[in-house]
Amino acid sequence: MRDNTLFSLAGKRALVTGASRGIGLALARGLGQYGAKIVLNGRTREPLEAARMVLDGDGIEAVTARFDVTDQDAVIAGVEAIERDHGPIDILINNAGIQRRAPLEQFSRKDWDALIATNLNAVFFVGQAVAQHMLPRKQGKIVNICSVQSELARPGIAPYTATKGAVKNLTKGMATDWARHGLQVNGLAPGYFQTEMNENLVADKDFTKWLCQRTPAGRWGRVDELVGAAVFLSSEASSFVNGHILMVDGGLTSSV
Repeated sequence: MRDNTLFSLAGKRALVTGASRGIGLALARGLGQYGAKIVLNGRTREPLEAARMVLDGDGIEAVTARFDVTDQDAVIAGVEAIERDHGPIDILINNAGIQRRAPLEQFSRKDWDALIATNLNAVFFVGQAVAQHMLPRKQGKIVNICSVQSELARPGIAPYTATKGAVKNLTKGMATDWARHGLQVNGLAPGYFQTEMNENLVADKDFTKWLCQRTPAGRWGRVDELVGAAVFLSSEASSFVNGHILMVDGGLTSSV
């Protein structure tokens, strides 16, 4: 038998941003099932506590860290508190994100700024704050949540596409700067998944018909199907993988 610890996260601590629901909660739960101790981040106490109770019910060790990822000072203080009170952050899942939809010519400055703040600035703020602790230790895993919209556009979401394209190249930049110091920084890019953020699209029969025809797998993704990719990018199995964007999209970006 070969060593079966290659994908083990036992003894590791993972900070997951935007972890109250959806993809963030699914990834937190999945990493916990592979042995990681979980730090759940979000802005609102009640959903965070509910998420912690879900993990507790699975026997996963989890704590909450409530701070606004769009506020750099709050991020720095929050990461410092985690390191001080709970121990080193070995894994960061940079997941927090929002969506705003409107025709580009009608898109408001307010919504543009909100997308940039949450989808891009926060990835930089949290990634930098965590890396400043990982770098002296010469090890660490950062997984930035990208999207098929890191590569492709659709009508009505051009600003979202811009943020996710920027996260893709920020991921490559982080890897370029930090790989030599022992960090692995990669992106996980979901296709179309059944989440709260997509509930209106899931309910739209015409969109679902189009998606199933457009995606080689012929269906929506389930959030639990992201766990394997996240575990791979968070574990020793990806020790020489850096700056890679791993598409989990049912083949959507491979097909025309």
